[in-house]
Amino acid sequence: MSDRNRKGQRRPARVVREQMARERRRKRTLWTSVGAVVVLIIAGLIGWGVSASQDSGDFTPPGGANPEGTGIVIGSGPVNIDVYEDFICPICRTFEQQAGGTLDQLVAEGKVRVTYHPVAFLDRFSSTEYSTRSSAASGCAAQSGKFREYAKALFDRQPPEGGAGLSDDQLVEVATSIGLAGDSFRNCVEENTFDKWTEHVTDEAARAGVTGTPTVLVAGKQVQASAEAITAAVAAAGK
Repeated sequence: MSDRNRKGQRRPARVVREQMARERRRKRTLWTSVGAVVVLIIAGLIGWGVSASQDSGDFTPPGGANPEGTGIVIGSGPVNIDVYEDFICPICRTFEQQAGGTLDQLVAEGKVRVTYHPVAFLDRFSSTEYSTRSSAASGCAAQSGKFREYAKALFDRQPPEGGAGLSDDQLVEVATSIGLAGDSFRNCVEENTFDKWTEHVTDEAARAGVTGTPTVLVAGKQVQASAEAITAAVAAAGK
């Protein structure tokens, strides 16, 4: 066989080897890149999990809160009632006007223990996240032992949906109207002392399956948000 023929046969073989080598390098580069992406994703998930864990536990409950920090407890009766309200929710205002007195009476009679959960579901219905701000302000009132009085006053002065809501100064004015004078309440509001608590209350309500306000549970079972339904459910639970 001539040298020319032998060289002609070696050339295709060399081309094939070079192609195979390039393919091996391409695969190594691909898997190296995939591995790097996987590492970054895992690191990101770990970081997110740590951050979420820190955020979920980074709150200070106000005085009067239950051990879980998800609401403010009023009364000490044998039947548990949970009330989920949003201070900008018009139906919650109606509920407070129609059934709030009944709840207060049941507490006074020693029949119930009411846990109020001031959630911030409706921030999107104000331009200043009023749901969060008013809930946090109610935590400031709870810290001074006047959650119920302040909650009633907030509903009495409830702003319309779609606006700015009450300003921080107006939230302080509401507190002054129920006897919470001095700088401590103002400082609590302006320093956002209970914003993280509000976030915790709202997140835990969602995890518990609460999707709207007002939501009322008597002895762990949801009932119609009316004075009659609550009274009947308390009577049945107390038997």
